[in-house]
Amino acid sequence: MTHLAANLADVRARINAKCRVVSRDPASVTLIAVSKTHGADIAAAAIAAGQAHFGENRVQEAEDKWPALRADHPGLTLHLIGPLQTNKVADAVALFDVIHTLDRPKLAEKLAAEMVRAGKRLSCFIQVNTGREAQKAGVDPSETDGFVASCRALKLDVVGLMCIPPVNEQAALHFAFLRELAVRNGLAQLSMGMSEDFETAIAFGATHIRVGSAIFGARG
Repeated sequence: MTHLAANLADVRARINAKCRVVSRDPASVTLIAVSKTHGADIAAAAIAAGQAHFGENRVQEAEDKWPALRADHPGLTLHLIGPLQTNKVADAVALFDVIHTLDRPKLAEKLAAEMVRAGKRLSCFIQVNTGREAQKAGVDPSETDGFVASCRALKLDVVGLMCIPPVNEQAALHFAFLRELAVRNGLAQLSMGMSEDFETAIAFGATHIRVGSAIFGARG
């Protein structure tokens, strides 16, 4: 697994270098290693290399992989970065620490109720469909302000916004737009940037970057 440690070191070095260029503290950027489709042994190697934040797309996959790892390695933070079905809310609240894909009223209501029932308070990012792509999840930009307000009324801990730019458009435009939406709503955190564009995201204020292939290589 030496290549994995080297990849992690390289990504961290790139984060530090970009932060220097844009006069940011590297500590203000949380690196989420996207471990989806990679087995527990691969995740364990990343933990051994000092990684503490991990992202998963599917609740079921995370349930199969992470309970044992977390028992062996206290202090890890697990981020749900894929779509969340309402029938998986209880499982997600039980396992994850942060939800990046809050995107509709019914899900907000289910999450709020389950967090009260479970006595847990997870940080939530609202996913915004900045490209208005029909096949992609996320709140329409025009509805973001109202959705933020309704989530706050439900006492959800909304900490920021998340986006996934269209592959055929300049990511910088979407990152800048998401930052404007966040500022307008008094939200300090931005979940944006992946392996191919995280340095651009850092320049536009990303506080959480979701990096998979640059760390783990091609999906397993």
